[in-house]
Amino acid sequence: MNSSHTSKPKGGLFIIAIFKLIKGSLLLLLAVGALGFLHRDVQQTLEEWTKHLRFDPHNKYLAAMLAKAGLVDDRHLEKLSALVAVYAGLYLTEGVGLLLRRRWAEYLTVIATASFVPLEIYEITQHCSTPRILLLLGNLMIVVYLIVLLRKERKTG
Repeated sequence: MNSSHTSKPKGGLFIIAIFKLIKGSLLLLLAVGALGFLHRDVQQTLEEWTKHLRFDPHNKYLAAMLAKAGLVDDRHLEKLSALVAVYAGLYLTEGVGLLLRRRWAEYLTVIATASFVPLEIYEITQHCSTPRILLLLGNLMIVVYLIVLLRKERKTG
């Protein structure tokens, strides 16, 4: 079994790779951005941003978010940033591997994406929302597409 392919990524594979690269890049920016809050009062900083962006200060969701931000300390920020950076690295690895048509990346993407499905189902059962359902459906489509592709390549290769 050859671990790489010589052809360019197929349409669906290319879309998945770009999606993973965008997701990984955004998470990497988030990880680095979280470190920017070190040694700062997170709640106060966010309150200043909300005033500057002219958000409604009486919005109950905004008030709840600001209250939770007050509980965040440097240790939490460091852990959060590290965890987000790990996920960013995973998504970037998947994306680059898929663009390069590496079979290991296809397997990695199937395993990593499928591993989130139980958590996504649990989240939907706790707080059902359209974005959560769409995320679950998107991830299921990615897993099924890659499994079909891998099985097809195994039969022809």
